[in-house]
Amino acid sequence: MKKILALVLLATTSWANVSLPSVLSSNMVLQQQTEIMIWGWADPTEKVTVSASWETRPVSTTCADNAIWKVSFRTPKAGGPYTITINGYNKVELTNILIGEVWLCSGQSNMEMTASGGVKDARAELSTAFNANIRFFKIPKRAADSPQVDVRGNWSVCDSLTMKYFSAVGYFFGKKLQNTLNVPIGLIDMSWGGSFMDSWVPEPIAMLYPETRRSAQTMPKAPWAPNQPGVLYNGMAAPITSFPIAGVIWYQGESNRHDAPAYYKLTHALVDAWRGVWQTDFPFYYVQIAPYTYGDKYQTAATRESQTKAMDIPKSGMIVTTDLVDNLKDIHPAYKKEVGNRLANWALAETYGQNVGLYKSPQYRSMQVDGSKIRITFDHAPNGLIAKGADITELEIAEADKVFSKAQARIKGNTLEVWAENIKNPVAVRFAFRDAPVPNLFSKEGLPVIPFRTDVWDLGLISAPKP
Repeated sequence: MKKILALVLLATTSWANVSLPSVLSSNMVLQQQTEIMIWGWADPTEKVTVSASWETRPVSTTCADNAIWKVSFRTPKAGGPYTITINGYNKVELTNILIGEVWLCSGQSNMEMTASGGVKDARAELSTAFNANIRFFKIPKRAADSPQVDVRGNWSVCDSLTMKYFSAVGYFFGKKLQNTLNVPIGLIDMSWGGSFMDSWVPEPIAMLYPETRRSAQTMPKAPWAPNQPGVLYNGMAAPITSFPIAGVIWYQGESNRHDAPAYYKLTHALVDAWRGVWQTDFPFYYVQIAPYTYGDKYQTAATRESQTKAMDIPKSGMIVTTDLVDNLKDIHPAYKKEVGNRLANWALAETYGQNVGLYKSPQYRSMQVDGSKIRITFDHAPNGLIAKGADITELEIAEADKVFSKAQARIKGNTLEVWAENIKNPVAVRFAFRDAPVPNLFSKEGLPVIPFRTDVWDLGLISAPKP
């Protein structure tokens, strides 16, 4: 009889225990100077009291009939460590909490890659990786048909072991922020190799527009990632949307070459949807996909073009990686430090108001035909352009017949003069407009020029969507 009573009491206690989502755990970083929510589950009508060590008074609430409770606090300026204590029928204590800047690192394999997965410059960091002011939360891969309420995982301090299995791009990004801002940095790795952007967008949004619906309905099947719209949002993003973040860095696009023209609208849909569920207009900085010998004619170039166009999203920015590839037959460039640093420079300049020098790649602005030559002008090249080599590579020029010829060029400040001996009446120029370009045109500060084309000719990829 005593055993039965003990089991009943144990079951009752277990049912009544206050519990928290995994993203709320010891060692976490909370976003500074913002309203944060502490939430979880308990018995209906159970009184839950939450104390934060930076606050003088605890906050109490009564658990709702759906077994969910939540309270909110205002976080102070960056600092710590702090503790949070939750008292109900049981007691939960979260320790070693820091307050600082929290960034979400998302995308596919080039964001997911780690030191253990072959990132060479990340391997070189292992012996010196320990930094108690950088914390990691890695979300395991999980797809779901409906939005989930929790993910597995826990926050950990950056050291040689945890950094070895964390996003290398995310680590380098966070390291530069921490070194520059001197505040704690929390990094959430939410990536899945081979994933489609469509799967990260809530399904109703992915199916809302003609272009995004077309992309979602034509995602090819692959053994390494799901190909249904919304399922990664449901399984990995939805559970953490109540956890405030400072912003998002994104490295994805290789998988969406199946419908490159739709990628522009899809990026807008992703950012709008995520900003909506997080209820904040956070910055979104992303990586243009790197050169790789896919073997296609224009899908990859058109994907990069869509990524460039997506910089019209407010509070967004794109870094270029055409100079960061050591093997054009490897879809995963082995070095990620410069990728993380370039992303960090965007964040430091645009989000935190730091002076980092020039951080934007030169971007095509306009063209002017002058006889048999075309003059191209660029934004974000205030000190002019340089070519790292005797001749400028990856330039093509065409007449109205749309037949492109290899072009020559001359740099004049931030202007490029382009011509070819066999082209007498040029109308269009293209630069690095193919799957695996090896361009050598940079700003004087060393940032590669964004691939571009001056024409709007049909590339023969996807027919215009039906209204």
